[in-house]
Amino acid sequence: MQQVTILGATGSIGKSTIDVLLRHPESFNVFALTANSNLELLLEQALLCNPKYVVVSDLSLFAKAQELFSQRSLNCEVLAGTDALEQVASDSEVDVVMAAIVGAAGLLPTLAAVKAGKKVLLANKEALVMSGDLFIQSANKHNAQLLPIDSEHNAIFQCLPADFTYGDLQGSGISNILLTGSGGPFLSMPLEELPKVRPEQACAHPNWSMGRKISVDSATMMNKGLEFIEARWLFGLQSDDIQVVLHPQSIIHSMVQYIDGSVIAQMGNPDMRTPIAHALAYPKRVESGVSALDFKQLADFSFTEPSKERYPNLDLAIQASNAGQYATTSLNAANEVVVETFLQGKINFTQIAEVNSECLQQIPSHALNSIEDVIACDKNARQIASDIIKNKSVTHMVGAN
Repeated sequence: MQQVTILGATGSIGKSTIDVLLRHPESFNVFALTANSNLELLLEQALLCNPKYVVVSDLSLFAKAQELFSQRSLNCEVLAGTDALEQVASDSEVDVVMAAIVGAAGLLPTLAAVKAGKKVLLANKEALVMSGDLFIQSANKHNAQLLPIDSEHNAIFQCLPADFTYGDLQGSGISNILLTGSGGPFLSMPLEELPKVRPEQACAHPNWSMGRKISVDSATMMNKGLEFIEARWLFGLQSDDIQVVLHPQSIIHSMVQYIDGSVIAQMGNPDMRTPIAHALAYPKRVESGVSALDFKQLADFSFTEPSKERYPNLDLAIQASNAGQYATTSLNAANEVVVETFLQGKINFTQIAEVNSECLQQIPSHALNSIEDVIACDKNARQIASDIIKNKSVTHMVGAN
């Protein structure tokens, strides 16, 4: 019986993880559930899973959470704050940690799980984007097992040879990695129409059910850029080892191309329960609740190259990846600020990439030698992005005349 902590239980990955866990009560038990502010859903999940702890990261909701859970006589302890997140991620009773807190907020609890030598199911790509070298060093030092949950990285992992050596594509007979992406909801929209895109349009992904922030990132392909950076750290790759390919059907989740001409692809319906089940049970396989592909119903597979004009955020992320850790940390921080501003209707869709680019240009190259350096860099980039947004002309804002 494996004890599982779910960081970010009320998000889309967290909900899918609970669905898979409940299908296998003989193998998994929920140790802790965490959420930022969705207390009602957290309560529903606690009633289903009966965890030992629930954690609310927003300290201002601690008293409300205690009252809500005491009314239902749940046999679990209510905790709050970042320290509590780290506690339930590193507790000696925990075997597996699902790291699914979106954005920079997930870095410290995920790192706590790594330092405790846990089996970490990594859905929080920002942990590697912000602190890749430090994160991988820590995982190696503490013998943590990192298993990717993003469908693309999980697909790559499944397609690699069993004896793959970190960073050694040539020794494994691999030519390159093909990282697929759907292109989001605006794949065919005329470029001149993009500034008019509304938040609700950007959040309407054609294939995947995701949260609002990641849906916008998918629409700009920043999400693919962050996945590009994550893939480099997960598998020890160089930029030239990875080719991004648009595949609108989202059936092939990524591919590995070998030097003999073979291409091995991982396929499946676009449902995150597949990679979650794969990582939870690895190296075994368990039922996930996802229906098998019906090849009689598959009309076609199409592949194209993403254009820099349509997806400047993808190009920015690749540039940042080549520039170094300070650049990827800064870009991730700026993007979180800018996307939230877009979702509030205060800037237009194409300004997301504009502000991200301006922010990167204003930050000089510097080394990040500790987590404290990473957090300081993140904070600085957020402030710069906020200042850039304030200076944007109101005539460019969404809804302005």
